[in-house]
Amino acid sequence: MAALQGERAAAAGADTTNGLNRKDRFLVIAAALMALFLGALDTLVMGAAMPTIVADMGGLELYSWVFSVYLLSRAVTLPIFGKLADLYSGKHLFGFAIAIFLAGSLVAGFSTSMVQLILARALQGVGAGAAFALVYILLADIAAPGKRGKMMSIASFVWGLASVLGPPMGGFIVNYWSWRWIFFINLPLGFLSFLGIYLYFKETRVKKRRAALDLFGAATLTLTVLSLLTVFLMTGNHYRWLSLPIIGLLSVSLAGGVTFYYAEKHAADPILSIDFLSRSGFSSGNAAAFLSSFAIFSLAAFSPLFIQGALGKSPAEMGVAMIPLSLAWSGGALLCGQTAHRVRKRHYAVAGAFFMLAGSGLALTASPSIGLFTTALALAGAGMGFVSIASLLIVQDSLKTENLGAATASQQFARTLGGTIGVGISGSLLNARFMGKLSESGLDGSLPPAIGEQIRQNIEQIFRPDIQSLIPANALMALQETVGRGVSMVFWASTAASLLCLIFCLYLPRRAGTFPN
Repeated sequence: MAALQGERAAAAGADTTNGLNRKDRFLVIAAALMALFLGALDTLVMGAAMPTIVADMGGLELYSWVFSVYLLSRAVTLPIFGKLADLYSGKHLFGFAIAIFLAGSLVAGFSTSMVQLILARALQGVGAGAAFALVYILLADIAAPGKRGKMMSIASFVWGLASVLGPPMGGFIVNYWSWRWIFFINLPLGFLSFLGIYLYFKETRVKKRRAALDLFGAATLTLTVLSLLTVFLMTGNHYRWLSLPIIGLLSVSLAGGVTFYYAEKHAADPILSIDFLSRSGFSSGNAAAFLSSFAIFSLAAFSPLFIQGALGKSPAEMGVAMIPLSLAWSGGALLCGQTAHRVRKRHYAVAGAFFMLAGSGLALTASPSIGLFTTALALAGAGMGFVSIASLLIVQDSLKTENLGAATASQQFARTLGGTIGVGISGSLLNARFMGKLSESGLDGSLPPAIGEQIRQNIEQIFRPDIQSLIPANALMALQETVGRGVSMVFWASTAASLLCLIFCLYLPRRAGTFPN
């Protein structure tokens, strides 16, 4: 009898990984991916809903801040919660993150003004940033030895799924229900995610016994990041680079960054230890993540203008042409994650950077072929899938397990920073090129003054049907072609970032990592 019980116990233990049996592990993964999906979805569905929201509540002048404040609060939260995950219970932190996200969703759904919606989106961003950091850390924690890459690739696949489903889901909800349900739908799904983690997740990673919160480091990091990202969100259409507000914000960011550096040098337990930067896996891996995001998000943000302008395609055709980028990104991440235990991660990173360089370069020669341009997007997307997973695994491997949270969040933070700065710089380049061509051609003289001003503030206005109806046909065609040609500056920036990414990938350590998983 005793022997039989022992056999049953052994059989049960055979399905246990890091303290979780197969069923509990599946439920924890599903709950974590649900939180990731909701956070990603709330980044993507807003584009389809915002015209209806503005028509309902007004506040057109605050339109962009509904997107920007979510991004800003998410970016600031990532490194802070990554560090907290190395000190405190992941289960409790995850519950706190979901609670903040759901509170923000509830307030957003009941908003009666644009200001209230922006504040709710800021709260959502804090919860989403915390959840993004914790999801990747949690998945790394429960991964079986040597299978961390598979976990990370599944998370990236969820991101790709959200990017494909987000815009049409937003349109469907707005058309058949109400824009408020974009936020209300988070409540039951978020609560299920919270229950899955709270009931089934078991902490296995040993946390530091003496936890010292680096509050001054957190404050100076927040100041630095908020000031820096606001610069890149406001330049181009809103302010010139040499305007007083931009110079002031850059000065604040620089002062905050210097103060943060010295704070971390003397902190007992810093949010980001300066010593980490001496490890090639950590520094080169995060640099590659930053530059790859710079390249891919610039490409993704401004390719629709090229497709509609230079290639003359309709919005529907443009939407179809953009799909290969998301699918290739997800596919590349999935392939890298599933096979990273058999192929050196550095090889995947180098190959991915090369694909991104090839895709960005091909985009420069794609006109007027939509097939060639779609191929360029697919190449760049697959490359980003490789680099994003390979760099994450290398950064994680570069530090001890007790610093897994800080390592994981640093790579997510580098990606967020790279994407935001890339889109900001590329937008400024496009705007400068477009305004120059507009003045050279004399087209601005053929436009109604009010329309010309709207286009100067936001180039994308050219593709709005109500704006197009007020522009003479010949002038409209010339304007669209000018926009399309102006996007070539973005492709040059993406190509340069991809080349730098390839250089940093070549400097990644050849061995798996300094510390085993």
